[in-house]
Amino acid sequence: MTSTPSRSARPLPPAQADVVVIGGGVMGLSTAYHLAAAGVERVVLLEGRQLGSGSTGKAAGGVRALFSDEVNIRLGQRGLEALHRFGQDFGKDVDLEISGYLFLLDDAADLEAFAAGVELQHSLGVNSRLIDVAEAKRLSPLISTDGLQGAVFSPEDGFCTPESVVAGYTGAARKLAVEILTGTPATGVHIEGGQIQAVLSPAGRISTNTVICTAGAWSGRIGEWAGVDLPVRPLRRQVAISTPIPDLPADLPFTIDFGSSFYFHREGPGLLLGGAEKEDTWGFDQNPTEDWLGDLAEAMAARVPSLGEVGIRKGWAGLYEMTPDHNALIGEAQGVSRFLYCTGFSGHGFLMGPAAGEVMRDLYLGVTPAIDVSGLSATRFAHDRLRPEHNVV
Repeated sequence: MTSTPSRSARPLPPAQADVVVIGGGVMGLSTAYHLAAAGVERVVLLEGRQLGSGSTGKAAGGVRALFSDEVNIRLGQRGLEALHRFGQDFGKDVDLEISGYLFLLDDAADLEAFAAGVELQHSLGVNSRLIDVAEAKRLSPLISTDGLQGAVFSPEDGFCTPESVVAGYTGAARKLAVEILTGTPATGVHIEGGQIQAVLSPAGRISTNTVICTAGAWSGRIGEWAGVDLPVRPLRRQVAISTPIPDLPADLPFTIDFGSSFYFHREGPGLLLGGAEKEDTWGFDQNPTEDWLGDLAEAMAARVPSLGEVGIRKGWAGLYEMTPDHNALIGEAQGVSRFLYCTGFSGHGFLMGPAAGEVMRDLYLGVTPAIDVSGLSATRFAHDRLRPEHNVV
């Protein structure tokens, strides 16, 4: 008589793979899909929990090209292009709302930095512009303009639903025979003579010569297994959904008060509200806190006092995957073959996931990517070549 496997038993991984992707958020799923679509036959993705349960599933969903770094602008543009086609390409509506992005600026130095960014964005085809305080108020009528010196608006940016993007890539990847194992964390990388031999997991060993790390805030540990320094630290960020707010403008932009990091956009009949904690919480604690609600109320009273005593319907906390210069780590490690990485996006990873998956496909295949990401190599920190991204909160 044979026994029936427990419903909670982990699925057994295949014995061999051409490439193992570690991490099942938008980066990992996009990468796995693009690899398989390019003809890579044995692609395995390991996720310790559920797909999209890390930073992707906790994201505010913003999608933009309004950055200060050329690589980020290009990744954002390509990501937006993919999201516009997502329903057609993957049969999944991601609820893309092109409402625009509005950065409110109360500091002269920030205004100058954003003005320089607008010039760069224009050179790359981004339709952003500096605007005065009166126009900012017209675009986002909920705000108080007290203390503002100006603003930047990008009308072709917006937001969408991260869970739908995850579902679209998951379905497409599985149709292309990608082996996606959830509840199956990677627990080690076996290396001999500088060559990757296998990835280890509680469900078994997978022989492979290639690992792609897309583990977000957990990437530092994955890098350590391969002797690769990935300077990624987890930073808690919290988000709340308000109770219904009457008469919200249908075209309300994704509005960011840059000085305080408070932001909001439409979410159903209310608003999604977010922002930094007054005191940063570094680590993997993702429990929402009452203290942050007080911080949020203070930021709202200063910038959107018109909302009065709006209620909070629900909230959650997630992790930013922070690097020292607030810019991503993309590349292939030196000293071990072949360990590739795509992580550390410092709060702007979700929107770049579609483009980053294409880049990782090309790096794996030895093809020159359409976007030059060589400046995002993790080696930049050892060689003092930091490239700070200014337009992040």
